[in-house]
Amino acid sequence: MALNIEVKPYDTEFYKNYLEGFLPDKIIDVHTHMYLSCFKKKRDPAKASWAGRIAEENPAEDLIETYEKLFPGKKVLPVTFSSVGPNDDIEAANEYVSQCSRKFNFPSLMYAVPEWPAEELERRVIAGGFLGCKVYLSFAKKYIPVDEIRIFDFLPHHHLEVLNKHGWICMLHIPRSKRLRDPVNLAQLMEIEERYPNVKLIVAHVGRAYCVEDVGNAFEILGKTEHMLFDISANTNSEVFRQLIEAIGPKRILFGSDLPIFRMRARRICENGVYVNLVPKGLYRVIEGEPHMRELEGAEAERITFFLYEEIDAFRRAACTTGLGKSDIEDIFCGNAVRLIKEINREFEF
Repeated sequence: MALNIEVKPYDTEFYKNYLEGFLPDKIIDVHTHMYLSCFKKKRDPAKASWAGRIAEENPAEDLIETYEKLFPGKKVLPVTFSSVGPNDDIEAANEYVSQCSRKFNFPSLMYAVPEWPAEELERRVIAGGFLGCKVYLSFAKKYIPVDEIRIFDFLPHHHLEVLNKHGWICMLHIPRSKRLRDPVNLAQLMEIEERYPNVKLIVAHVGRAYCVEDVGNAFEILGKTEHMLFDISANTNSEVFRQLIEAIGPKRILFGSDLPIFRMRARRICENGVYVNLVPKGLYRVIEGEPHMRELEGAEAERITFFLYEEIDAFRRAACTTGLGKSDIEDIFCGNAVRLIKEINREFEF
């Protein structure tokens, strides 16, 4: 079944005016989810996060069609991994990503479970043809309160030792409500930087710093790093992007989309340090009182384009502010990822 993505005249105008000339002809998207609904345990929709309600599944064919419709004239390659929780069929989810990656020649990462011994992680990554792993806080021990979860609770040291040994990628979504500014997060990120210098650590979503208030003094600390990378996926804050660029420069920043979530129509604002996604009324299942979602109607709703377009445009504005050149943009949207992947797979070409 074809994916139902309607590209409206306003979307086409936005793309041509702001994005088409800014983006290079080749793009690598380092943060995409590829999964089928049959891998996931049935959930109560009223308890699902807003992101978890956007797409029941995102097969490889939908991912390809999304790029074709949203990036006309561009060649886009995803780095892909699944989207699963502890109660889902992780084995089947990882196997699907592995099979599709071989079929479509997508670089891919494996969802990792912290309980696996080091040898098990190593065996699974190699057998599946993965470039490393994706880790997530929902796999921490259930008795740990959500806001007390630490990075090492779901990215244990014995896994980091394997990743460091091989120079593999680790895609990390950091925990805790203070996000990037959290001192425990910052201390553990710096510990990874110092103890495991060969790990290709990608801090997803610019450390979930969706509002300026999420940053604190993080870039003063992280600006001292030499290895750590950041992807800009699911983030639309131009000021956060500016601070990121000025702190670490363009060689360690990677484009990511967080598809399928960011093919939704939305525009993000911040109110008192809390992000709010503005969406057209009736298009998504918005739960009353939900702090991160708000519906708009009328002409204002008609001028809401794809969330992914908003992300790239926010980065475009930060790039202009910081004086990034064409070669810098090519690196961020393609070249940096090419070099990263080739360090693991020397036969990779794009």
